[in-house]
Amino acid sequence: MRQYEVIFIVKPMEEEATNAVVAKFQKLIANNGGTIDKEDRWGRKRLAYEIKEETEGYYVLFYVTAEPACVNECDRVMKITDEILKHMIVRADED
Repeated sequence: MRQYEVIFIVKPMEEEATNAVVAKFQKLIANNGGTIDKEDRWGRKRLAYEIKEETEGYYVLFYVTAEPACVNECDRVMKITDEILKHMIVRADED
């Protein structure tokens, strides 16, 4: 098991819809054998530049412990989810 940081920006929507997108990825990680150690919701922020004709987004950061296959599946699903403006998954440094 490795540690990762998964950050993604959700398109600005109603609170319920945003929570549904976040819950979708929580469930996806859990179903693939990963665990979310910590979740930081940074909230709605103005973007530095326009992405997919949006100027704001809802930022979410997960600290995840998972196998590489779980993270690859999460990355694949984030790429095809229309509500996700941008995402990035990095392996946390092991000190």
